[in-house]
Amino acid sequence: MKDIGLLVLLFGLFGCASIPKKAEAVNNFKVDKYLGKWYEIARFDFRFERNLNNTTAEYSLNKDGSVKVLNKGFNYLKNEWTSAEGKAKFVKDSEIAMLKVSFFGPFYTGYNVIALEGDYEYALVAGKNLKYLWILSRTPTIPDDIKTKFLEKASEIGYNTEEMIWVEHSKNKN
Repeated sequence: MKDIGLLVLLFGLFGCASIPKKAEAVNNFKVDKYLGKWYEIARFDFRFERNLNNTTAEYSLNKDGSVKVLNKGFNYLKNEWTSAEGKAKFVKDSEIAMLKVSFFGPFYTGYNVIALEGDYEYALVAGKNLKYLWILSRTPTIPDDIKTKFLEKASEIGYNTEEMIWVEHSKNKN
């Protein structure tokens, strides 16, 4: 029985990533259109992005079909840039925007595009649970109607959107 428990634990750590119960990943997802630079508009506070502004994410394809992730931000307390490189893989097929991402070796977590607006201009991304949520844009700003739509969708899923941090993007930092 101990071996089964260990297998369940290992599968949880290294296996498939997850998505919040009421969230659904975008279908008919086109990874080629998602690649490139995104500006982080809003997020929940968590350890790896604490005290960062001017945050961006850049996505490109690796030769093996996985997605290279390069996150970058300016730590305004330390007055220095920080970055992290990771890898994302599709959990199911590449037309479902449910991925798992790793910045630390074999440890993966959920990265789920749950809404897209425009022609891949704005994205709402859910993490593995209700502690992780991002609003992304191809530009440092987002129209109010898209922002409202994303916040409403997140609230319906169960996110407390009042806790979101609205990222500042300074022209001289990007």
